[in-house]
Amino acid sequence: MPSLLLFLILVPAIGVILLLLLPSVFKNKSFLVSLALIIFILALMVSYLSFNKVFKFTFGNLPWISGTTNLFGALIDPLSLLMLTVVCIIGAIVVIFSTKYLDCDNKEHPVERGTAYYYIWLFLFIGSMIGIAISPNLLQFLIFWELTTLCSAALIAFYETEKGAKAGFKALLMTHAPGLFFFIAVVLLFIYTKSFEFNAIVELSPLIEIIVVLFLLISAWAKSAQVPFYTWLPDAMEAPTPISAYLHAAAMVKAGVFLIARIVVSVYQLPANIGLLIAFMSIVTMYVGLIFYFKQDDLKKLLAFSTITHLAYILLGLGLGTLGCGVALKGGLLHIICHAFAKTILFLCAGVISYLTGTRYISKLSGLSRRMPAVAFAFMVGVFAVTGIPPFACFWSKFLILTGAINMGSHLGVIFVILILAESVGSFYWFLKVAHKIFLGESKEEDMEIIVPPIFQWILIVLVILSLAAPLWGFMLLRGGVR
Repeated sequence: MPSLLLFLILVPAIGVILLLLLPSVFKNKSFLVSLALIIFILALMVSYLSFNKVFKFTFGNLPWISGTTNLFGALIDPLSLLMLTVVCIIGAIVVIFSTKYLDCDNKEHPVERGTAYYYIWLFLFIGSMIGIAISPNLLQFLIFWELTTLCSAALIAFYETEKGAKAGFKALLMTHAPGLFFFIAVVLLFIYTKSFEFNAIVELSPLIEIIVVLFLLISAWAKSAQVPFYTWLPDAMEAPTPISAYLHAAAMVKAGVFLIARIVVSVYQLPANIGLLIAFMSIVTMYVGLIFYFKQDDLKKLLAFSTITHLAYILLGLGLGTLGCGVALKGGLLHIICHAFAKTILFLCAGVISYLTGTRYISKLSGLSRRMPAVAFAFMVGVFAVTGIPPFACFWSKFLILTGAINMGSHLGVIFVILILAESVGSFYWFLKVAHKIFLGESKEEDMEIIVPPIFQWILIVLVILSLAAPLWGFMLLRGGVR
């Protein structure tokens, strides 16, 4: 297993090195696809060999400081497998999609140069997220955490426009600056425990424990674009759409909620006030995101605010889990994978639409179902999945979060239930209205015939299947417990 995990980390790194040393390699689409598929296959092998098991190995220490634990290694458990699934499968899909999306036929953003730069950062991004998924301690987590910040900022600014450069810098600033709290939290943990282990938090005094967890929360809120740090994510839609899909579904923003998930499942009992704070901020963020739905004409920005809201759902489940609601905790964890595939469908549908029509503005789109029925079908599946319509993906995770809130047996639980249901209704109404406008409205007379490239259609079909299968895989991983 250690050698397999080492290969899983090294393959993206080797790809980056080859692209740096031999820039002509990026022109070979077979090489790029093969590299992505190798990463995917290695992740499948890790999942198969470690299913229903917990595996950990570490190495390297600080010999000049006595009592320190090892610094690096890997931890494979249900939570890491859940994240690894999302990172590697969606990573492979995004690479394959990009081989067609980044060309001169793209009507919104024709691309004739710079794709080597794109794939270098993308494979580094995938490798960094793998590093986060399998990190056995906070120090290794922090190293890969900062790498994802760099990768996302570089890819957001890929088109080299003024808006793109500003969006990339804003993302870098708003995620890295609060990320310094992560650094301070790791330093405090090491000072007081001589360890970087996740569960070393329980060895801290009550005051220091609260400070460390709060600092980690601030970093996670910024990374996951939660209130008050949410404004960088809608601006980040200047990135190429495949990058937006990966950023929202599997990387960067998911790193933030994964950090809190790892802390919650590693520390058996966090202070109740921390759980209440997480839950309260999640509800606030959820409704801030919902309010901004109704102002968006840019389809990608609408999806960005949807992501902000759904990350709040994950954190709400984790917050309720901290308060003792194990069912809600599993719902929050399940939402990581359910939301990932549903949101990838929606973003890649938006990418296909802008690729073929030259726009992603809702007011300029109408009647597309007659000219791209496969895209219309996939988009509707994505809408049903992301808004939690039974039996589609996010229904199952939302159901568990709702059940957990009901099981609280208090007025607070009732309030959570009402707010979750109200958000779900509002979200479904607006997404259904947008889908009707884009796909079922009247076609314009000047509209020409549109031919959707086969590779886009096949990718969307695969994503629809994966979206339906995601809850099943998530339930299988989490059925044995996550603590």
